Amino acid sequence: MDQTDGRILRRLQRDSSLPVAELASVIGLSTSACHRRIKLLEGDGVIEGYCARINRAKLGLKIMVFVEIALTSQSQEVLDAFEQAVVRYEDILECHLTTGDADYLLRIAARDVADYDSIHRTCLAKLPGVSSMHTSFILRSIKGTTEFPVRL
Repeated sequence: MDQTDGRILRRLQRDSSLPVAELASVIGLSTSACHRRIKLLEGDGVIEGYCARINRAKLGLKIMVFVEIALTSQSQEVLDAFEQAVVRYEDILECHLTTGDADYLLRIAARDVADYDSIHRTCLAKLPGVSSMHTSFILRSIKGTTEFPVRL
């Protein structure tokens, strides 16, 4: 990757709906050269896919929750069972294996506290191998981005 690829990646992270011709013009490439570079970045797995950023409040998802999960054991069987269960619940937006007091950090969006209670009862409480949960409600987001820094 070079600086031109970096400019392409930065721009696509901000707006992946740009037509290739417009992106090429902004970057200073021909349309065919820009298209070729994008295809190479996709083929190399640098670009994994494209998606739309959705305003969660417009979907009625007014609260964001982080849940720290500690498991009963660090055995491979317990970890595998937990991870396999997590991927089956669409209410769990993200799941990260972490260091520290908690084993996993989950991110969940909910309509309100009653909706989160329902998610807790029908989803979180059914996760296998859980010894404890600590829930934190986000009061206000200061910074949030889906863009990764591209430093070459």
